[in-house]
Amino acid sequence: MSEHRPQPGHRADFQHFHAIATRWMDNDVYGHVNNVIYYSWFDTAVNHYLVQRGVLDIERGEVIGLVIETQCNYFASVAFPDLIEVGIRVAHLGRSSVRYELAIFKAGEETAAAQGHFVHVYVDRGSRRPVALPEALRAALMPLTLLMPG
Repeated sequence: MSEHRPQPGHRADFQHFHAIATRWMDNDVYGHVNNVIYYSWFDTAVNHYLVQRGVLDIERGEVIGLVIETQCNYFASVAFPDLIEVGIRVAHLGRSSVRYELAIFKAGEETAAAQGHFVHVYVDRGSRRPVALPEALRAALMPLTLLMPG
């Protein structure tokens, strides 16, 4: 039985990029960015994309996305003062959920230093019950589904 080992993606695998500057406080005692920071970068990149397209109103929106699953594989070290770009694509667009796949690229690098995913289930803000993805949200996410590796 062969063991499946995750492989890093390439820039061409992703539709959109969000630039982020690492911070001094992102480094841990081992001299590289701590693993929990990568999840923050994932969340920041996706939510920035949604806010910029007018489909996420953080304070008053009736529909919000709750993260129900996360995962990340690490391939190369990132450390302050690296500049990074988060690649975003949509792997699955369901009735009430979206699986985002994300990769962390050091500026100028073609291969991901880390790669993972998270799943949002979209719910009514008040009841926290799943709702169908609003059409505007679905339309904003469609361009991210175009270059899925086959």
